[in-house]
Amino acid sequence: MVRAAAILAACVAASPATACRLALLLALDVSSSVDAAEDQLQRGGLVAALIAPEVQAAFFANDSPVALGVYEWSGRYNQEVVLDWVVIDSEAALVTAAEQIAASTRSHNEFPTAMGYALGFGAQMLERAPSCLYQTIDMAGDGQNNEGFGPQLAYREFAFRDITVNGLVVNAAEFTSETMLIEFYKREVLWGPGAFLEVAQGFEDYERAMRRKLERELTPPVIGTLPTARIKG
Repeated sequence: MVRAAAILAACVAASPATACRLALLLALDVSSSVDAAEDQLQRGGLVAALIAPEVQAAFFANDSPVALGVYEWSGRYNQEVVLDWVVIDSEAALVTAAEQIAASTRSHNEFPTAMGYALGFGAQMLERAPSCLYQTIDMAGDGQNNEGFGPQLAYREFAFRDITVNGLVVNAAEFTSETMLIEFYKREVLWGPGAFLEVAQGFEDYERAMRRKLERELTPPVIGTLPTARIKG
């Protein structure tokens, strides 16, 4: 613990105050189980959550900015960037990012849920992210993997050593498989030290769940904790 604190102090001393503290990548489920109205609730909920006062306060809680990216996913070959990497270093930058998400249109609507491929895409997108102290992917979804390899194989085959994967379950419970979705996320999706799950009770609850999750991820005391597993050298 003492050694970890000393290494963190050295890293902070060697880095400028404006160094990026977190590369945050949000993954939106646009598989065939998400209809057009639900996609609008999801997309609009994300926009509203990003500009909520408590989330803005978390973004700008200290001088080290956050890099933000968003992509949507469904089938094995169906991932599209919604918001390419942008450093959120001002309220204007955050509002511009939210406006770009709000103006986006869904890329696909008829493909299954290929979560392993979606995670692999996210890991590759993080490879070209701005250099940040931490990297996090948020997997939002309303169903279990049903095409191709699953999350655990993605974690073995892609570079996830320094990536945390959190989850946002949309617990619609319209099908038998969805009643087990929370346990699936806990068992198969969450990855890395401190990974956690938020649950939205239907797409109408998406904004609230996303707001809670973003506030938790962005608050510096949580991000500033240096897990032993993340220490390099």
